[in-house]
Amino acid sequence: MADPKGFLKVTERELPARRPVPVRILDWKEVYEPGDSAVLRRQAGRCMDCGVPFCHKGCPLGNLIPEWNDLTWRGEGRAAIERLHATNNFPEFTGRLCPAPCESACVLGINQPAVTIKQIEVSIIDDAFGNGWVEPEPPGRLTGKTVAVVGSGPAGLAAAQQLTRAGHTVAVFERDDRIGGLLRYGIPDFKMEKKHLEARLRQMQDEGTKFRAGVEVGKDLSWSDLRSRYDAVVIATGATVPRDLPIPGRDLAGVHYAMEYLVESNRATAGDSVPNQITAEGKHVVVIGGGDTGADCIGTAHRQGALSVTNLAIGKRPPGDRPDHQPWPMTPTLFEVQSAHEEGGERSYLASTVEFVKNDAGEVRAIRVAETEYTADGRRVPKSGTERDIPADLVLIAMGFTGPERTLLEEQLGTQFTGRGILQREDDFATTVQGVYVAGDAGRGQSLIVWAIAEGRAAAAQVDAYLMGHTSLPSPVRASDVAIGLQPA
Repeated sequence: MADPKGFLKVTERELPARRPVPVRILDWKEVYEPGDSAVLRRQAGRCMDCGVPFCHKGCPLGNLIPEWNDLTWRGEGRAAIERLHATNNFPEFTGRLCPAPCESACVLGINQPAVTIKQIEVSIIDDAFGNGWVEPEPPGRLTGKTVAVVGSGPAGLAAAQQLTRAGHTVAVFERDDRIGGLLRYGIPDFKMEKKHLEARLRQMQDEGTKFRAGVEVGKDLSWSDLRSRYDAVVIATGATVPRDLPIPGRDLAGVHYAMEYLVESNRATAGDSVPNQITAEGKHVVVIGGGDTGADCIGTAHRQGALSVTNLAIGKRPPGDRPDHQPWPMTPTLFEVQSAHEEGGERSYLASTVEFVKNDAGEVRAIRVAETEYTADGRRVPKSGTERDIPADLVLIAMGFTGPERTLLEEQLGTQFTGRGILQREDDFATTVQGVYVAGDAGRGQSLIVWAIAEGRAAAAQVDAYLMGHTSLPSPVRASDVAIGLQPA
């Protein structure tokens, strides 16, 4: 255990301060100030090393949270990163991007604010990179087996690293010009600077993983050819088909999917030339959707110089405190203020979008919304007579994703899909095609980064067993697993 009386002496959460809003919206750097090591150790000392640590179950990776909390409190950073890496390939990603279901499950959360698990995690890995403790772990021998991983997001990278370390020859295929998937082009730098991704990719290359950027499987190389060339294939393409909003005016200029906007912004931030870039500069921006992607659009619009930013959510505003119907250790739905929300703009709930209104040039000039009304059967519909117009020169649809792109997979590989539009798979992540496995959002549906990494690790273990007849790789989850308090994906 860390400090035996830590949770009695320190009863509040302490997190690093965010940089002042007027300063941080002038650049794309991460929003947090450097942390204080004394504060970090004090927070780690609050961990009670519970007899039944529910944080383990709250985390799909099964992170050994009490162990590395104790090591952090003792100042043993190198031992802490060893325990963290034992279950998580990429804590520098989850420590910045995961919504921390482990904290919702923290036993201390019964009557106190939870331990700052996520902050301790990211501090451990940043300290490890800073001290040169993150080194390549190449395999001691090669098996002679080959594996193709399609998709270089967190699920694909996790599967690739595990399989490379098991001795297989692994190639990661990515249709974009750079490796990283949504980590590269979906996440703004103010949430995670790309230097963290680059550092991890260098480690993977030094371990022997091969990266094939700019190759779109299904077009540049057919799925059937890929399967014939490799002993096994892991599909980790994510759920990239966005949920649309088919209402009058949807085809107007100025109405875009959120990911179109974020990808172009990330390319420009990386120094690329982006002709006719979708930008919020000098515009009234409306973001439809109250999730993480919507928040990313809000923060991006502020940095691009938007005149105004309005965020619309169709449902009710979540409560500020844990509701009675979501008791500990369930993951509660709470009103969240992300860094982007602090930077300005208006958040509007119970707002149903009715129509995109055009100007004389055929461009969007406003968005017509009405108050959301709940019907007896639970449906949400616009309430007649409550319509109003909100000025909008740029509308960003951030309503989530429906599943992976399926046509070429069905035609060229013969994979089958469920009624939800995701790849059909068994509990061992195997698809209906022999030797082909699926990990992450492509087989789970839109989910969290921590689930993507967990599934990548688990799928890698199943692929290793398929190729070798046995495996020593850890398998933290099954394809059917769900976290505490969450419904099946």
